[in-house]
Amino acid sequence: MDEEPDAGPAGVDRATPDERNRLQFAALPYRVAAEGGLEILLITSRSTRRWIIPKGWPMGKRPAHKVAAQEAAEEAGVEGKIGKRAIGSYHYDKVLSTGAVARCRVEVYALEVRRQNSAWPERKRRERRWMDVAEAAALIDDVELAPLIRGFAPPGG
Repeated sequence: MDEEPDAGPAGVDRATPDERNRLQFAALPYRVAAEGGLEILLITSRSTRRWIIPKGWPMGKRPAHKVAAQEAAEEAGVEGKIGKRAIGSYHYDKVLSTGAVARCRVEVYALEVRRQNSAWPERKRRERRWMDVAEAAALIDDVELAPLIRGFAPPGG
């Protein structure tokens, strides 16, 4: 995967002590359509089938942007150029396997999709769909993520 130049410390260094245990990293997969419009790739969650972006928990000392890229590959089957600097963050309430609810902070990294695989690890558990920015923002339930998507502009573009 291609990466942008290093732009700062891993995401866990920016989190408060309370958030550190509930921090996740996400990719915002995007592409420029043939007619020039921006498209966002959303996937469905495994349990509730809501439209979301690929995200996951920190992986040891692995940099945040690399975690986000790996989650996009596993959950959505896409690869490309991942930004090293978060484009924003949002919070959501995650229901844990115990039934408890944890407030999570998610740092979002732009992923310019350059390859879409027909086979990927979670293809049987999720649906994926390209859509324009307005539709993606409308389908996202997370109140803090929708404006991030609406205001997204590709780096350098």
